Amino acid sequence: MNTTTSMDQMVKRVRRQTLGDLLKRTSARMPNKLAIVYENERLTYEQLAKLVNQTAYTFTSRGMKKGDRVALLSKNSLDFVVVQFALANIGAVMVPINYMLTASDIRYILNHAKIETLVGSTEYAPLLEESSMEMTMANRYLIDTDSQREGWGTLRDQRTSQPDTDSEVELDDDDLAQVLYTSGTESRPKGVMLTHKSLISEYVSAIIDGKMETRDVMIQALPLYHCAQLHVFLGPSVYLGCTNIILSAPKPEAMFDAIEKDGATQLFCPPTVWIALLRHPSFDERDLSNLEKCYYGAAIMPREVLKELSTRLPNARFWNFYGQTEIAPLATALQPEDQLRKLGSAGVASLNVETRIVDDYDLEVPRGKWVKSYTEHHMR
Repeated sequence: MNTTTSMDQMVKRVRRQTLGDLLKRTSARMPNKLAIVYENERLTYEQLAKLVNQTAYTFTSRGMKKGDRVALLSKNSLDFVVVQFALANIGAVMVPINYMLTASDIRYILNHAKIETLVGSTEYAPLLEESSMEMTMANRYLIDTDSQREGWGTLRDQRTSQPDTDSEVELDDDDLAQVLYTSGTESRPKGVMLTHKSLISEYVSAIIDGKMETRDVMIQALPLYHCAQLHVFLGPSVYLGCTNIILSAPKPEAMFDAIEKDGATQLFCPPTVWIALLRHPSFDERDLSNLEKCYYGAAIMPREVLKELSTRLPNARFWNFYGQTEIAPLATALQPEDQLRKLGSAGVASLNVETRIVDDYDLEVPRGKWVKSYTEHHMR
């Protein structure tokens, strides 16, 4: 009976698809592949997986368990990536927080999400302290320093003594992985509950529709607290085993360096950032020929801007990705060959998504029928 139980658990683990499993399997496939470039740090997938394991053991050694809610407040960094996968390994639920929110807004999220542990960078420790006043937290961790701060533990110091082997927490891909807060339709943010399965299904869509490849070198510059950078680009990149250049912010010179010096082949930006890059005085002075795959979203790309980008980045192709946090988030994609022909379109449904056009009564509109939009225009 014990043998049967053990075999059942082994089969379940092989079939399982969790965020933690992605990193473990990529590390096993390509341990020496460069995974992360962040400032002066460079980690292979094997080194990243070991650091994640040590961090996971640090959390569990201090009482964290499957299902616990953990808030993460930090700009993009190596430690942001490490904490995400460490929490996934032990079944804790990550709640990334927008670092531009006020203390009042953050307090609402901490209460609404029933946060039990705070994880943050030193820069935002005072904001987290103000936001969590009169709240009881099991633990508080700083991720980017060895220096002591009253009431906080330091992950970098505490994890060095922990084992770097895989944790043995029993997980299921239907388990809740993350709660992402979004305020798109109402004043108070909504907590979107995303399972491991829903995220990985979306990763497959992003990989296929975005023509992503293992050889890609991806710039992760937009905030990782947002689902677009986190789950349309970072997650799929780890799934494939790509190299990730982590930037704390989308600053033009830093992105130019990543392309010219580190060989970045892929970049995602909203149109406003693409325009800022085009208008930067260094744009034509830098060698940006490594850039092959360019993605935009969150707004319509002006036709003249897309034409200019295509002319000044002749080696690059462009995709429009559209989505929403509630679906993890990729919904539709406009492919490179359709960019100028259908500019302004959100494209067609991505691989694992179904779309419908419905009327005011939620009835599907037949193909070929005129559809009245919320503007003065009509579409067919």
